[in-house]
Amino acid sequence: MNPMESNLSNLYMIRDAVSRSISPENFTGEKGKGGMATEGTGARAARDLGQKWKISPSVNIPAGETFVAADLKEGEGSIRHIWATLGGCILANRLLVLRIYWDGAEVPSIECPIGDFFASAYRDFAQISSIPVCVNPGSGLNCYWTMPFKKGFKVTLENLADEDVIIYYQIDYTLCKLPEEVGYFHAQWNRTNPLPYMQDYTILEKIQGRGQYVGTYMLWGSNSSGWWGEGEIKFFMDGDDEFPTICGTGTEDYFCGSYDFNVDGDYRPFSSPYTGMPFVAPQFGEKYSQKRFSLYRWHITDPIYFQEDLKVTIQAIGWRRDWRYLPLQDDLASVAYYYLDKPTPLVIPLPDANGLEMC
Repeated sequence: MNPMESNLSNLYMIRDAVSRSISPENFTGEKGKGGMATEGTGARAARDLGQKWKISPSVNIPAGETFVAADLKEGEGSIRHIWATLGGCILANRLLVLRIYWDGAEVPSIECPIGDFFASAYRDFAQISSIPVCVNPGSGLNCYWTMPFKKGFKVTLENLADEDVIIYYQIDYTLCKLPEEVGYFHAQWNRTNPLPYMQDYTILEKIQGRGQYVGTYMLWGSNSSGWWGEGEIKFFMDGDDEFPTICGTGTEDYFCGSYDFNVDGDYRPFSSPYTGMPFVAPQFGEKYSQKRFSLYRWHITDPIYFQEDLKVTIQAIGWRRDWRYLPLQDDLASVAYYYLDKPTPLVIPLPDANGLEMC
């Protein structure tokens, strides 16, 4: 019985595994070491109660500093769930950078603004009810991606904002023997603003290795007043050059909607297990420009498998008045989620705070 396979149909099976959790109440995840803090962000509230009474529920990350949220130096298993919520800084979704390192690697396999990683780049709350990511009132960020490791992991949070950020978080993981062929979880962030005329947007620059592509998140900023979603997504794999093996039929089609996401003359936000457009801003008529669209597509039942390499692009296309396609120059940001056969450095460097920040 694979201890990482857990669902309703096999939940009754006894497994050779143990559960651990890292949070501000147990920074090391060690057995029997939770709730021991005598100092922390809750110390004042618990001053009449003492130890064991929610002394350290969160951490304060000063402006410009990097906090090590977890550092498991050895052990085999997988992260099963991450929960976090940010305390008060409206810029933190974009300016708090999440990095995760596998098996003692010196460079991260996940490097992403925390809001984008949880499919929530925009500052306002939007309910997300999907399988690997859910966002719950008032700002509860959750992910359930399975993230295997063979020699431990490290999680850091870098605060690029000009003010301190308070974060509550919990990283739940399982220690167990892994199957031999497991992939390592990666998340690559990118942004182009504005997209050059007649140029495809790169969701994932070419990566080398064997694995599977499992999801896309996009924050699409329209710089025009019309429809923006005619562009096709393209998966170039295993030696593809000019033409891809997989080519979609349109942006709203890839995100599993149709006909402009339009119901009764306006955009209709939605959130479902594998696909969603949970947020549209501003919330008024579709003819207004400068709208922002938050979109996700999880390839859970339909992973994109590749054996040697993979590159993913998408077009930004609208309409001209005489029914010709209009190449758009929009503000596009994305996260590509994928597994590789080994921890691998990300191919697109993260920009500075000015390059991350939304207008």
